[in-house]
Amino acid sequence: MHSSPRLRRHKNKSQLEKPDLVIIFLVIVLILFGVLMVFEASLVEAYHEIGDQWYFIRNQSQYALVGLIGAIIATYFPLKKLKPLALPLILSAIFFLIIVLIPGIGSKVQGARRWLDLGFVRFQPSEYAKLASIIYLSSWFSKQRPARSFFVLIASIIGLIMMEPDLGTTLVIGSIAAIMYFLSGVPFKKIAKLAGIGLVGIMGLIIASPYRMNRVKTFFNPDHDPLGVSYHARQVLISLGSGGLFGTGLGRSRQKFQYLPESSTDSIFAVVGEEFGFVGTFLLITVLTIIVIRGFEHAKMIKDPFIANIAVGVTVWFTVQVVLNLMAMVGLVPLTGIPLPLISYGGSALVTMMVGIGLLLNATRYRKVK
Repeated sequence: MHSSPRLRRHKNKSQLEKPDLVIIFLVIVLILFGVLMVFEASLVEAYHEIGDQWYFIRNQSQYALVGLIGAIIATYFPLKKLKPLALPLILSAIFFLIIVLIPGIGSKVQGARRWLDLGFVRFQPSEYAKLASIIYLSSWFSKQRPARSFFVLIASIIGLIMMEPDLGTTLVIGSIAAIMYFLSGVPFKKIAKLAGIGLVGIMGLIIASPYRMNRVKTFFNPDHDPLGVSYHARQVLISLGSGGLFGTGLGRSRQKFQYLPESSTDSIFAVVGEEFGFVGTFLLITVLTIIVIRGFEHAKMIKDPFIANIAVGVTVWFTVQVVLNLMAMVGLVPLTGIPLPLISYGGSALVTMMVGIGLLLNATRYRKVK
């Protein structure tokens, strides 16, 4: 006797596992810690620049709440129904990346046109593009597709983001696409060719921009213009060095008194290092590493190609941003303006990352489905 389609659907649903509770716990810990550190790092700036010491923590708390709702929806949304939405999502991302470049529509801040103000919400299309790209590439790599179309798609997205300009996000999306492309099983020669093209492109973008060229000079010679282009990098190292083994203590950072640029966003790890020392930063890196390891472990256990690609893509996204941010903080790469996931201040980055982690948690529910 054959079971009815309704009964089979019920059985398939019952086969799904619970989302990874370890990742859930660690993500909640990171978000709460991030809200605390945003308050610590932004307290002085908020009081002097805005006149409201609670400004940044209030916004970050609201972003975290919105992100939590998005993560819950993403965790239980039927992933099979997400696949048909991949094309509309990537097209909408490209649309937003185009209109943000239009004067009068996109907001220009510090020489870069990265923000889109829709009246009821203000967000960064490039952050949305990261999430949309992962979903689309997950669908793309679940089938055999021509490599030329892949290059055209990624080049279009990266080209629009560089027109803002935003080299940091370009590196993140390019890395996500390249790693997902490699893990899809393509020959190494194609990956080497892609890496070569990407390296030449990055060098060209650096040479073409005096601002980026100065950052590279600072990387090779930290004493170059210590009160100018090298100031930020030097203050980061001073902040980390001041923490020592156990840190100066919670609330006792000196660099947050407007000595350290971007103290609540890209450089928040330096404040963590100053207040909690080597031990505190080691624990933070350990928590971030556990999430990365568990993400990749679950991806290996998922049989459905699309769902496995979602898990890989989100984990790669999280990993690339963590690695690039931390390497910039300790002087292993030039400063690139990449936020530390779940910790740095910023609504678009926090909400989209939490939705992405929700999709990762959703994918972990399929780890034992045959």
